[in-house]
Amino acid sequence: MARVLLITNPAAARTQPRTVGAVMRALRSAGWSAEVLATGGPGDARSLAEYGVAQGVDVVAVFGGDGTTMQAAAALVGTEVSLGVIPGGTGNLLAGNLRIPASPERAARALIAGKPRPFDLGRMERPGGPLYFAVACGAGYDARVMAGTLSEHKRRWGMAAYVATTLRLIGDIRSTAHLITIDGVEYDAHAAMVLVANCGEVIPPFVRLRPGIRPDDGLLDVVVMQANSFGQSVRAVWDLLRDAPGVDGEDTYVGYATGRDIRVESFPVQPVQLDGEPGGETPFTAKVVPGAIRIIMPALP
Repeated sequence: MARVLLITNPAAARTQPRTVGAVMRALRSAGWSAEVLATGGPGDARSLAEYGVAQGVDVVAVFGGDGTTMQAAAALVGTEVSLGVIPGGTGNLLAGNLRIPASPERAARALIAGKPRPFDLGRMERPGGPLYFAVACGAGYDARVMAGTLSEHKRRWGMAAYVATTLRLIGDIRSTAHLITIDGVEYDAHAAMVLVANCGEVIPPFVRLRPGIRPDDGLLDVVVMQANSFGQSVRAVWDLLRDAPGVDGEDTYVGYATGRDIRVESFPVQPVQLDGEPGGETPFTAKVVPGAIRIIMPALP
């Protein structure tokens, strides 16, 4: 019989007590031994996950948004305890990439039927300690989109709110000087956005990056977008969405690279995001942690 600790965030968009009860009933009806604990403030999710590890649970499941999920995931790095994801926030970037059902009850059933698989994480060193990301981190335009999307709009429209902000800010995109170091090799870039991706969709299912970006290959993918006018901004976003980095004789607005150790500096400094959460400002260094955790993924159809 599997033992699961369910961590809930009462402040998340879809974690009403009745829904939490339905998730718990689904887990227990499958014969799982389930305990539920709620966060009460910043950092609680990590502390609760550490408690679960100490208690010897098999699964720490998080019913909340990406921020709560990644706090808990940080406590599971290097352990045999699996992470379960039940989307309860507005972005749910990780759940979207894993094709976990949006309905909490269906997500709970998918958790029961799923299998744990190794999953890479990105690790970013910050003054307050290391932060982890599962989907992507970035500096520039993407961070401005995340910061510029109002909480009330996210609650009302979900992921579509990010798309609306992307379109609203598209005319304000401007490139600045960047120094990007990939596995010790330095590159000068004039960029409006530098994205370091672990998964292939940064706003699932609307914004997909090029094929082949996987969270189990021991690599991070660097996406650099350049734009300095409204027309270039539209072209850059279009090229990004259709994976068209340009051809001979054309300006290139989107470029790609891969690596394990990525440092991004910008002049002037730019805001940074990790899985849609604020991450301070540049410079930052992101390193891949291969197989950092085990995530329970839905069974293949």
